[in-house]
Amino acid sequence: MTDPSQADLIYDWNEEPAPTERVQLDDETLRDGLQSPSARDPELDEKIELLHLMDGLGIDTADVGLPGASEKAREHILALSREMLDLSITPNVACRTLIADIAPAADIQQAVGAPVEVCAFIGSSPIRQYAENWQLDRMLGFVKEAISFCTREGLPSMFVTEDTSRADPETVRALYQTAIDAGTQRICVCDTCGHATPSGVRRLIRFVKGIVEESGADVGIDWHGHRDRGLGLINALAAIEAGATRIHGTAMGVGERTGNTEMDLLLVNLQLLGWIDRDLTSLGTYVKKASQYIDLPIAPNYPVFGKDAFETSTGVHAAAVIKAFRKGDHWLANRVYSGVPAELFGLQQVIAVGPMSGKSNVTWVLQRHGVEPTDERVSRVLAKAKQTPRQLTDDEVLAAAGA
Repeated sequence: MTDPSQADLIYDWNEEPAPTERVQLDDETLRDGLQSPSARDPELDEKIELLHLMDGLGIDTADVGLPGASEKAREHILALSREMLDLSITPNVACRTLIADIAPAADIQQAVGAPVEVCAFIGSSPIRQYAENWQLDRMLGFVKEAISFCTREGLPSMFVTEDTSRADPETVRALYQTAIDAGTQRICVCDTCGHATPSGVRRLIRFVKGIVEESGADVGIDWHGHRDRGLGLINALAAIEAGATRIHGTAMGVGERTGNTEMDLLLVNLQLLGWIDRDLTSLGTYVKKASQYIDLPIAPNYPVFGKDAFETSTGVHAAAVIKAFRKGDHWLANRVYSGVPAELFGLQQVIAVGPMSGKSNVTWVLQRHGVEPTDERVSRVLAKAKQTPRQLTDDEVLAAAGA
């Protein structure tokens, strides 16, 4: 019997149309991500290490802080922007639509001698306007003044409407058109409160794309999403499908409240969809370092990068993976019980022993440690496993086997 081809072994029902433009990525870990109530602000050298990891993953730009926040923030932004001179990734900073916030960014750009993109934001939804006692005419004045200042100072600018996913069409149109007329290079559509569903994202992005097309300007469209309803990642993919050209995310989805679109999982899905093609074997290191430096533990069941993602002690599942390994076929082993090929992201399958394990699990673990899996040893380990309400450690397996 002829062995089947790899293409014959998986029938793929996924049919996602590829974007017509290259998908760009903006990493918000070091700014929006640090708004998480549980986050620790990393030291400067830790931020620099994270920037290098982002660069290695092909991420296009990174938000490196709020220049209007403090002297420390400005010092870090300046140092990080200088570090990025030798990298492909470029810096951006977040500012309110106030010249007082943006002027320090102009000083930083002059000191660095390279572009620093200003992401100027203002709330756009009726509920936000009501809470702030804002009138639309006043808001449009802020936008025109802020973006015009960027244009005069030679600062690349992206105009950001907070809470766009709950804003009315007339307000969205007025704000974006004002920013476009003032010279912005990009506009950012935000699901600030994690309100949107994928269908809402598609409608909103298509509406905004229409505004840009009507203007005749060469303006990029960003998507910035949160995951209050658990829809951050799928909404990001929907935004790309609808025409967004740059997507924002953070490591592990860290961010205010429940967080942002997960940059790492976005990269995983872009790769698996065939929308990007790059070496992502360092992606696990990016996640682990971000977890360490932000002091936010990775949940064991976090997709792809959690401890449990490629580990199984269930007998039937483990047996299939082990059979694939015994065929000498790592491609098969990484896919027979996994929708994510571990090797693409520098990871591997792990077989363990627990209450639902069978003989093959125990045999595999003992052999991996150079211990002969006699019937007596296997029986002793299984007896221990069946009496333990959790997965055994390898040391416990070896102890039970008497090895």
